[in-house]
Amino acid sequence: MNSNSDQDKILEQCEFQDNLSILRQITFFSGLPIELLKVFAYLCTREELTSGHYLFSQDDDDGCGYFIISGQTELVRKENDAEQVVKTFEEGVFIGVLSLLGTMPRLFSLKAKDPVTCLVITREKFTKAVERFPEIMPKLIQMIVNRIALWDKQAIHARSGQWKEYNENIGISVI
Repeated sequence: MNSNSDQDKILEQCEFQDNLSILRQITFFSGLPIELLKVFAYLCTREELTSGHYLFSQDDDDGCGYFIISGQTELVRKENDAEQVVKTFEEGVFIGVLSLLGTMPRLFSLKAKDPVTCLVITREKFTKAVERFPEIMPKLIQMIVNRIALWDKQAIHARSGQWKEYNENIGISVI
């Protein structure tokens, strides 16, 4: 018969394997060495939020990256004491890459639209792990460069022929 301690170890091992599987699917992490992915999988935590609760709030620097395992979230911007929903994110989305890389107050809040389960990694844990594998920084930087270029390509495609209306929102890749 298994003791509670044995059952806890089995659950921890299952969660570790699930975390590792999730990290391998996230573009930001997918090209990293398996040894580093295992470190991240161990360092990640899971958070469960009820509908209406915030994962992070506008103007805060929480320094976390979030992978939405289940549920829906709303990206909201508060202006003049009113919240406006900007976008909805569903399961399978990773949010917060830039927050892992450096200090960055949030420009939006992220609120659970319904019950949400997230995989969370903090900047502090991320930085400590990356310090053990300094050779991966060029890969991380390249991933961000690729993402910015993709963002601009999508904006170009969506706004083709309407440059005057959107010229301030296109060209981030020339930074």
